[in-house]
Amino acid sequence: MKITRWAGLLAAAITAMTLISPAVANACTRVLWNDNGIAVMASRSMDWTGSSKPRLVVLPRGMERDGGKFAGRQVVTENPARWTSRFGSLVVTALNAGTPDGMNERGLAVHGLWLNATDYGPRDASKQGVQAAMWPQFVLDNAATVTEAIELQSRIQPTNVYIPTDDGGSERVPLSLAVEDASGDSAILQYIGGELIIHHGPEYRVLSNDPPYDDALAELAKYDFTNATRDIALPGNTNPMDRFIRANFYIDFLRKTTPRSNREAVASLMSVARNVSDPIGAPYSTPGVVDETDYRTLADLTNRVYYFELSRGLAILRTDMRDLDFRKGAPVLELNPNNPRLIGNVTSKYAIPTAAPFSGS
Repeated sequence: MKITRWAGLLAAAITAMTLISPAVANACTRVLWNDNGIAVMASRSMDWTGSSKPRLVVLPRGMERDGGKFAGRQVVTENPARWTSRFGSLVVTALNAGTPDGMNERGLAVHGLWLNATDYGPRDASKQGVQAAMWPQFVLDNAATVTEAIELQSRIQPTNVYIPTDDGGSERVPLSLAVEDASGDSAILQYIGGELIIHHGPEYRVLSNDPPYDDALAELAKYDFTNATRDIALPGNTNPMDRFIRANFYIDFLRKTTPRSNREAVASLMSVARNVSDPIGAPYSTPGVVDETDYRTLADLTNRVYYFELSRGLAILRTDMRDLDFRKGAPVLELNPNNPRLIGNVTSKYAIPTAAPFSGS
């Protein structure tokens, strides 16, 4: 276990910006199963009000990125991060404006989860700025391991970015990251009070949303799952803390099982992901606002296979990344998963997109 705090300056006037508007609700749960003897796997549920318009996108090596751009607009003007992708990746985009989830060709997966308590601090122009919606992609493009992903953080600063809401306003995107690699290593990255706090170690298997990770771990410590049975009282609602405790409970029991095949391991972890998903029509913290799971992903980091399941679909889609072309100069490819004809292995179904990735929708 390793906890690192990288000091930053405290924000002076950001408190009001951390309040989430009822127009956008975003909650997620990541669960890592890294000791099953079959493959290192991580699931993720993406909870959203309405649809995040997910697209599966294949991004080759050698792509030029501007971390200061959002949906075609320059939102970081002072020392924006610019880089060329070292590794190809398969990602899920949201509103064609950012990467909330994905895995690269080296078996590193990144999951961006909403954290209202996020405070990136005032802009420090001595560090390269990466608008928050591209922070996960920056890691996927440049890191092969969790350790490399952590080392990258010293040279950048995520910055606030805003997405439009249905009521005509805008909403800040306050992200924390969960990162894992093919060795089973894991890290949780959160900016709290302008300070980057990193929990690094394979034991950090579960992440949801608020409260900050230290507080969530303290709440989890109040529960004793030793010799637990089905009669133990578990939090059963869809709020982040209930999902965090429930996911830890079920992954602890799942780790005591021995899957007989990769197929069984995938199905087993997906069963936990479904347990901590928000059902269709589930309520948010504001009466009348719905926050339901838009989709679930499962990354098999050992075998470089990425699974995707729309909550309003009836099929799991499988992409074998080893059959994709990540060479520099290869075309960007895209798949719209909201297609009732798609089922099973969809690796050959990707096509050249009509719009450039991250150009907005």
